[in-house]
Amino acid sequence: MDQLKEWFDGFRKFILRGNVIDLAIAFVIGAAFGAVVKALVTDIITPIVAMVVGQPDFAGLTFTINNAHFLYGDLINNIITFVSVAAAIYFIVVKPMEVVESRRAKPAEGPTTHPCPECLSDIPTKATRCAFCTAAVTPAA
Repeated sequence: MDQLKEWFDGFRKFILRGNVIDLAIAFVIGAAFGAVVKALVTDIITPIVAMVVGQPDFAGLTFTINNAHFLYGDLINNIITFVSVAAAIYFIVVKPMEVVESRRAKPAEGPTTHPCPECLSDIPTKATRCAFCTAAVTPAA
């Protein structure tokens, strides 16, 4: 009985861990985003493809070899959907996040040390004398 209680306590801790809840939230948001992208493909992109190609839905495209039906039109539809979803994720999520991350990144600082011309020890760029060999040095620009 104690072992069963221990298992349930462990399961409760597992469920209430932050990353499990974050994963569940991401899954729900991903499903909602998938529905939006699917609507975008169905309502916007497919009619544009239909204007160019002349056929709004490729699902009816098939061929038969030895009584085996190959539904290559369905494959074309799924490829269009996949590329559209990938493009939407890239341009709506990935690229804007790269811009945000680049703005948040600290600007790269120049070197803080340079080698002493006499003993080749690393000294601060603003130093006028080497701490190791006491040679007079000009501060680095």
